[in-house]
Parts: sequence; structure tokens; C-alpha cells
Amino acid sequence: MLDDIAIWLNHFENHATHPRSLPQGTDASLAGRERSLIAASIATFQLGECSQGRHLLAAARTAAGPGPVVRVLELLVAEERRHAELLGQFMDDHAIPRRRRHWSNSVFRALRRLGGLQGALSVLLSAELVGIVYYRALECATGCAQLRVLARMLVADELVHVAFEAELLRALWARRPALTLAACCLQRLLLGGTALAVWASHRRVLRCAGHSARTFLRACVEQYTFQLGRPLPRTALPDPHPLSARQR
Repeated sequence: MLDDIAIWLNHFENHATHPRSLPQGTDASLAGRERSLIAASIATFQLGECSQGRHLLAAARTAAGPGPVVRVLELLVAEERRHAELLGQFMDDHAIPRRRRHWSNSVFRALRRLGGLQGALSVLLSAELVGIVYYRALECATGCAQLRVLARMLVADELVHVAFEAELLRALWARRPALTLAACCLQRLLLGGTALAVWASHRRVLRCAGHSARTFLRACVEQYTFQLGRPLPRTALPDPHPLSARQR
């Protein structure tokens, strides 16, 4: 069990009873040129936020057993879907068509199914770390006051998400400390690949915010270092299926 799981659960339950909404009373106008710049980009991110999280939640029930960890992840996934609703509402208000598919979303969905909880968390964490940098860039790239506030709201939620995901992932790593170095290297590779995929699809928006490929990747790595660059916890997440040393 994570030592502060009760705090996490309280946070997500509170957010579930007070869901985010599009900021009212702020200027929602979006110039035609700017709409052309951001339309495809935010449509792709909106699609990515729509995941049901079925594999993640199934893997969590297997790895952690029923309890508060699974409940927090259920609430986290629901909050991600709320993000999709908010982005979708903004898009509908500005006649921006929604996407049904995109190659990057298909790749991430496939990757999430390759492993158990640790693999699913690694993919999700990488996407959300890069998403934080993207939404901050989107805020800088747009002159629409409503979208700027919405981007800040999404960043605030994503920062909490990655903090929980990083803590849970580190607890899983602590189960097998001998493999931690390999896990960290794989996580960095996954983050780098995610950042490159986002740059390839969203570079117009990112460049408008002042990023080059190099500065964007550096910003993503800084987010990773902040969340995962600390020593592992002394207590690991309990294994619901303990194996003997010989079996391991």
C-alpha cells in the first residue's frame, strides 16, 4: 500500500464531486488564422484523452488487488475523460471537427496493452509528462483567453496525475530493486519516443510557443527528472501474488 493513499483518494474523490467546467465570463473568441494553427493539434489531444483505461484498470486489479489504489486509478481515468469533454466542448463551440483516429493514439493504445500495470503506467506517465509541456505551449500559442485558462486547468490536473502515477510506478519498481536501472532506462526511452511523436504531430503549435525540437525534449526530460529522479521508497507496493525467491 502507498503510505499516503488516503490523501490521494480524498483528492480525487473531491475532484469527482466538483468537476471542472469551461471558464465562463472569459473571452472565447478565436481568430481564423489561430483556429487553423491549433485545430488539428487539439483534436488529436482530445482523442488521446478519451481512453476508457480498461487495460490499466484490469492490470491494477491484478497487481494491487481490490482497494484504494484501483479506486484512485478509476477516478483518475474519469478525470482524463472529463478533460476530453472539456476540449470537445471547446472544439464544438468553435466548429473544430473531432478526430476518430490518429496514428499516435493507435500506437499508444497498442503499447499500453503490451505489459501489466507497470507497462501501462509507464506509457500513461510518459504521455502525461509530455502533455504537461504541450498544454503549457498551447497556452503560450493561443490568444484565446478561454483556451488559455482551460490549458492551465488541464496542466494543474495533469501535474497531480503524474505525481500519483510516478509514486505508484516507483513503488512497483521497489518490488524488484535489481531491475530498477533497466526500468528507468526503458522509461527514459519511452519518454523520448513519446516526445518525438508529439513533436512530429504538433510542431506548428510548439514552434509558435517558442520551442525547437531540442528545447521541447529538454522540457519533457525535466518533467521526468522532477517526478522520477528521486530514490525509491523504502516500502514497495505489496505483491498480491508473492513468489518465492527461487520462482523469481
